[in-house]
Amino acid sequence: MMATEVKICGLSTAETMAAALDGGADYVGLVFFAPSPRTLAMACAVDLADMARGNAKIVALTVDGDDTLIDTIAEHLRPDIIQLHGSETPQRANEIKTRAQCRVMKAIKVATAIDVETAFTYAPPTGPCETVLFDAKAPKGAVLPGGNGLTFDWRVLEGVHKRLNFMLSGGLTPDNVAEAVRLTRTRAVDVSSGVERAPGVKDAALIGAFLQAAKAV
Repeated sequence: MMATEVKICGLSTAETMAAALDGGADYVGLVFFAPSPRTLAMACAVDLADMARGNAKIVALTVDGDDTLIDTIAEHLRPDIIQLHGSETPQRANEIKTRAQCRVMKAIKVATAIDVETAFTYAPPTGPCETVLFDAKAPKGAVLPGGNGLTFDWRVLEGVHKRLNFMLSGGLTPDNVAEAVRLTRTRAVDVSSGVERAPGVKDAALIGAFLQAAKAV
């Protein structure tokens, strides 16, 4: 079996980007959502992306981004994937894929098995997303749609790995990622708050520990 692929999301410094790359991250996430403590100015994001290009896939995270933002990301960042973490429909996801000329990945917020079924409208053969991301549904009134450090009942994903490619997110840490991979049989995991020492402040040692734990499964 192949080692689990890992995405480190919400990177914001050269030090933590280097830790992610040195630890073997397959994807690095850069956030473009103003309310998030992980959001980046484009110039900073470009510098970080230049470190990663050719070493890991660059993922730009947006939340209901308008065409202007999508165009700016496509022109300056040139990401491999745009992660859609808002209420984007399959039609909007396809529009963004065409507009940006790169892959798109839709985040599906999960509380119950019913939420999981939503993913299939975004996936092939009719949907535009080669991969979807399952994240814990944010609590009512939360400012952020993700990155809240919450898990969901991974058992609702039983058998889903046979039907579509997905990445697992939501409350993952170096301590629980191995169990999450074994239960869901996911091929890829995504972490943000689980490798932070404060909101938006990544910890290089935690990044290394998470990568080691995930890839040892």
